[in-house]
Amino acid sequence: MARRAACGSTSILAVISSEIPSPLQIERPLRVSINTASTRPVPPPSSTTRRSDRVKLRRGLTFLAMTLVLPGSAQIAAGNRRVGRFAVRVWMALWASLLLVGALTLLWRGGAIAMFTFGPTLRVVQAVMIAVGIGWALLLLDAWRIARPPELARQHRLGFAILNVALVFLVAGGLFASASMVSSQRDMMASVFAGGGDTKSKNGRFNVLLMGGDAGKNRTGLRPDSMTIASIDADTGRTVLFSLPRNMEDVPFPESSPLHDKFPRGFGCADHSCMLNAVYTYATEHAALYPGVTNPGAQATKEAVEGVTGLTINYWALIDLKGFEALVNAVGGITLDINKRVPIGGGSTKISGYIETGKHVQLDGYHALWFARSRADSSDYERMARQKCVMSAMLNQLDPMTVLTKFNQIAAAGKEIVATDIPTSTINTLMQLALKAKKLPISSLSFVPPLVYPGSPNFTVIHAAVQAKIDAAEGADRGEKPAKGAEPASRASSDPSTEAEQNGSSSATAEPGAGASSTPKPGQDTEDLAEVCAAR
Repeated sequence: MARRAACGSTSILAVISSEIPSPLQIERPLRVSINTASTRPVPPPSSTTRRSDRVKLRRGLTFLAMTLVLPGSAQIAAGNRRVGRFAVRVWMALWASLLLVGALTLLWRGGAIAMFTFGPTLRVVQAVMIAVGIGWALLLLDAWRIARPPELARQHRLGFAILNVALVFLVAGGLFASASMVSSQRDMMASVFAGGGDTKSKNGRFNVLLMGGDAGKNRTGLRPDSMTIASIDADTGRTVLFSLPRNMEDVPFPESSPLHDKFPRGFGCADHSCMLNAVYTYATEHAALYPGVTNPGAQATKEAVEGVTGLTINYWALIDLKGFEALVNAVGGITLDINKRVPIGGGSTKISGYIETGKHVQLDGYHALWFARSRADSSDYERMARQKCVMSAMLNQLDPMTVLTKFNQIAAAGKEIVATDIPTSTINTLMQLALKAKKLPISSLSFVPPLVYPGSPNFTVIHAAVQAKIDAAEGADRGEKPAKGAEPASRASSDPSTEAEQNGSSSATAEPGAGASSTPKPGQDTEDLAEVCAAR
C-alpha cells in the first residue's frame, strides 16, 4: 500500500513538473514577448471611446453656453449650487433693471436722460458694469473647471481652453469698454455742462450763442472769431441761424450789463479795435466786473449779442477752432459740397495747399478746420457762410450710431474744446429739439453788406431783420408760404465804403457754398442753408 501510494505521488509530481518550464525556458519566451509588444501598433480607439469623448466635449460646451445665456446655471447643474443660485438672482435683477429703464425711456424719456446725466448715477452704473464683468469672467472659468478638461480627449483640450479664454475676454472686455464709455460721459458732463444758463424759453424759443474761439499764435487771449445764434422753436425745433461778423463795431450792451456803464454808446474806440470779437478779451481782463461768473468773457459776449440782435440768449457754447479739428476726426470727418477752392493757410501762415472744389468732398478735421477759418482770397463774409455750412453738416451727419460707436473719442474731444453754461437738466430738451431740427430746413441770416455794414451798423435794422426772419420761420410751421422776393428788412443806409476800408476787400460776386463775398448780392444775406451749401 505504501509503495503504491508513493508511486502515485511520484507520478503526480512528475506530471506537474512536466508542466512547469525551467528558468531557461521562461527567459526566452518573456524576451520574445517584450520585443513583440514594443513593435505592435496601438489599436485605434473603439467607437465607444469616441462616443464618450464627444459626450464629454458636448458637456463642456453646454456649460459654457449656459454661462453665457444665464450665468450661474452651469454651477447649479454641476458645480457650487450656492454660487450658481446667487449669480442667477443677480442676473435676473439686472434684466429687471434694464426693462425698468427701457419702460422709463419710453414713458418718460426726459426722466431717463436726466437720470443718466447725473454724475452719481453714472458712477454706480460704471461700478456695476465692472463688477458684472469680473463676476461673469470668473463664472466662465469655473464652467471650464467643472467640465473636467483633463478628462477630455487630447485633441479637444486645447481648442476648448482657447474658446473659454476668448469668451472671458469678450464678455469682460465688452463690459469694461462700456464702463469706460460711462466714465467718459460722466467726466464730460462734469467738465463741460457747468450750468448757469436760463432754462426758460423766450417767446417760445431757445436762443443759443455758438462761438468759435481762436487762441492761435500771435493772439492776445482768446477771441471768438465765429459768432452764430441758433434760435430754436421750443415746440417744432425749426431753427434759424443768425451770423454776426467779428468786426462789428459800437455794439450796445443791455442796461443790466456791467459793461453798459463803461460803454453807454456801445463798445467802440478811436482806433477801431473795439470790435465784437474783442468783447470776450476785454471782459476776461476785467473779470472784477463779473464777480462770481465762471467765464466773464462768454457772459459779456452774450450780453453784447443780445444788444445787437434784440434776442434774449438762453445759453452760450464755446468751441476752440483748433480743438474743432479733434472733434471732426472723432466723428470720422464730414462731407461737404465745395464750390470755390479754399486756401490752406494765409495771412501770417504760408499757403501750403488748397481744398479743391467738388461734390460730396470728404474732409478730415484738419481740412474742415481750414475750410471754416481760412481768410485768404476771401472775406469774413465768405468765411461766415462756410462756417454755417460746416455746422449744418455736423448737425445732419452726426447720427446716433456715430455718437455711440465713437463716444469715447467725441467725449475726449469735447472735454478739451467745449465750454458751455447749458445745464445737464436741459440736455434732454435740446436733444429732442435737435432731432426735430434735422427733419426741417434750416434758414439763416447773415448781417453783411448791403443789409448791414459792420463798421457803422444800424441796430434798428438788425432787430427788425431778426424778428422778420423768426416770424417767417414760425409762419412756415403754421403752413404759411413766404412772399416771393421778400426781404428780411430794409437795407441799411450806411456808407459801404466805410466797410470796404475796414474789411480790406472789394466788392465781388457771392458764391453760394463758399460763402458770401464782401458785398453779397441782394437777398443772399438771407438763405436756406440746404441751397447755399449745395454744389452748383
